[in-house]
Amino acid sequence: MAAPEDLHEWISFEDPDEHRTWLFDATYLRSNYTCIYGNGCKGIADDPDPDAMHGCCSHGAHLVDADDLANVARRFERVKKRHMQFRKGAKQHGFTTEGDPWENDEGELEPTTLTRTVDGACIFLNRPGFEGGAGCALHIAAVNAGERPLDWKPQVCWQVPIRMEDSVDDHGHVWTRVREWKRRDWGEGGDEFGWWCTDADSPEAFVGSEPLYVSARDELVELVGATIYDLLVEQLERPEWVPLPHPAVRR
Repeated sequence: MAAPEDLHEWISFEDPDEHRTWLFDATYLRSNYTCIYGNGCKGIADDPDPDAMHGCCSHGAHLVDADDLANVARRFERVKKRHMQFRKGAKQHGFTTEGDPWENDEGELEPTTLTRTVDGACIFLNRPGFEGGAGCALHIAAVNAGERPLDWKPQVCWQVPIRMEDSVDDHGHVWTRVREWKRRDWGEGGDEFGWWCTDADSPEAFVGSEPLYVSARDELVELVGATIYDLLVEQLERPEWVPLPHPAVRR
């Protein structure tokens, strides 16, 4: 019998300090996935468009809570006009807007705050030709300040396409999964993307010089903590383990 087309291997272990089980998508984390923004990324518009250099910024970034919003607001105050193409508009009119409300676990509708869009993409996205550089203005300003871009950006922007999700079983035990972000995670809109970088039929982004768990160390440590990250690396680097290639490159 042929193996499933989207076959992945997982690593699971218990948290040494909490009532939690960790599950990691080892196939994805050991792959050579890397962000190819500005290097052939086709974006997430209705049709692939690498020349626009929108990346995954065609829609406003969802700010997950008040702390996320406050953090971006503090960082925005340090962004200079040399860093951000649309800084003047953001200063005059704000950088957020209200999106469609979402339903929480209790079935209640909660408001959604997003970064505003300008000409079909996030207000923080500098377009090709801007003298300060194309790409996220927050990222550019952070690098200019000698700081980590993940500390400046909305949470969703530095996490994607790594996704962490929790569930609680009937006994109150927490199960935490760390995996690749798939189209379905965007809801119905994900099916309308002209391209998505972790798709099994899109190997363009699997060209990194090192495995993802190494290149994305800072992001993973921020998500799971240094202790869990070290336990994960110990398992991912077992010498006797022959890793399964990611479906995007398996063919």
